[in-house]
Amino acid sequence: MSGWSVEQVFALCAAGLVGLGLYGVIVPADPLRRIVALNVLGGGVFLFFGAIARRGAAAGFDGDPVPQALIITGIVVAFAATALAVVLTLVLGTPFARRMPGLTGFLGLLAFFFLCG
Repeated sequence: MSGWSVEQVFALCAAGLVGLGLYGVIVPADPLRRIVALNVLGGGVFLFFGAIARRGAAAGFDGDPVPQALIITGIVVAFAATALAVVLTLVLGTPFARRMPGLTGFLGLLAFFFLCG
C-alpha cells in the first residue's frame, strides 16, 4: 500500500471528531459544554458525508450531489438547534426563569428532550 487516500484521511478525521463529540456528550458536564460537544459530533458526521461524496469524484465523476445536499441541510439545522439550545440554557439560568415555575417547567422539559435525546 503506497499510502492513504484523501477519502480515508477524511473518514479517519471524521471518526475522531465523532469520538470526541460522544465523549463530551457522555461525560457529565455543564449544558454549554454538551452543546459544543454536539456540534463537534455533528461536524464529524458532516465530514464523513463529505468523504462519501468525494468517493464518486475519485472514479472520474463529479461529486455525488445527494450527500452534499444533506451536508448543507444539516449545517442549517445544526445552527438552528444550537441557537435554540443556547437560548434555552441562558433562559433557564436567569433569575427571571427561577421566579416563574411554569416557564421553568416547560423550558426545562423542552431542554431535557433536546439535550438528553
